[in-house]
Amino acid sequence: MTGSVTLRKAMASDLLSQVRAQETALRTIDWALESGRVHHAYLFVGPDGVGKELAAFGLAQALVCERRGGDAGPGLFGAAEKPPVRACGTCSACSRAVPREDTRRSHHPDVVVLERGLYTAQQIGRTTEEKQDISIHQVRTLVLARAAFAPHEGRAKVFIIRRAEELNLSAANALLKTLEEPGAKTHFILLSSQPEALLPTILSRTQRVRFAPLPDDVVTDLLIAQGVEPARAKDAARLAGGSVDAGMLLADPDESETRERFVESAFAATASPTIEQVLALAESAKKDKDQLPSNIAALASALATRAAEAARAGRPDAEALAIRGRFALTALEHLAGNGAAQLVVEAMLTRMRAV
Repeated sequence: MTGSVTLRKAMASDLLSQVRAQETALRTIDWALESGRVHHAYLFVGPDGVGKELAAFGLAQALVCERRGGDAGPGLFGAAEKPPVRACGTCSACSRAVPREDTRRSHHPDVVVLERGLYTAQQIGRTTEEKQDISIHQVRTLVLARAAFAPHEGRAKVFIIRRAEELNLSAANALLKTLEEPGAKTHFILLSSQPEALLPTILSRTQRVRFAPLPDDVVTDLLIAQGVEPARAKDAARLAGGSVDAGMLLADPDESETRERFVESAFAATASPTIEQVLALAESAKKDKDQLPSNIAALASALATRAAEAARAGRPDAEALAIRGRFALTALEHLAGNGAAQLVVEAMLTRMRAV
């Protein structure tokens, strides 16, 4: 899933006010806006689906807002009120800064979005579509061609780069000079869940703002707000790792059925007297590697539940179930470290069978 579920459902209001459980990041952004010291290049880092993109468009919204920073008018006793720090959320600029769900792009001329595959080959001067990375054609067309000009509406120009780790080497190097010498009122906000994949030179020229995984109760609330049934939302949040995007995938009924089949197959393979079922499940995992992390997370959760039930009942298998649960968590770590899906599942189930 690309992008933030929360952002796609956000209305044209102050987007920063909709960011949940990211107090540290919001303090950094608010201080920059209040002090007038907004950095020319930010790197918002953290898992997908935790509010990075919502905050990025909220910052862009504040920078192009028609009312922010001006005279707020007389207060209750006649004295002028302090201008708002964040976007007003209601002016034309604020409304246009919010990306449309159909295009995933802002309709404000000074809020420019870069993302792999977001534009047709013709739009960015390529002969083929972008499939593997963000190409230099996108940087040339959207950034370099505009960098020398003042903001169209005079307030600020903001470039937001989704999944910045997907910039290929040529694109990253082309972007680098503009990051080093940005024009007046020009700002960049790079979003990444894998900052270690970015060039060190880009890392050194951006101010990092960290976004943490969301608490389970916040993910549950946000999933319910997206229309997920409460019980399913709670179950999905427990496995989502603090990500609303992951929670939406986990709450999908078809995805849930797939996970349940994997868990049942894993239990059967662990109990089988032969290794044929282990090898079969490991082979199928190679074909469904995108689904595999949520499948193994579901297995770890099921093992933890069974271990707790066994312990409460005083059954002797409680410890074995808990150990198998730890093996599942270890398998998740190996996957996150780019371990081969088939080998990870085969090793996990083999270790479980030995307990």
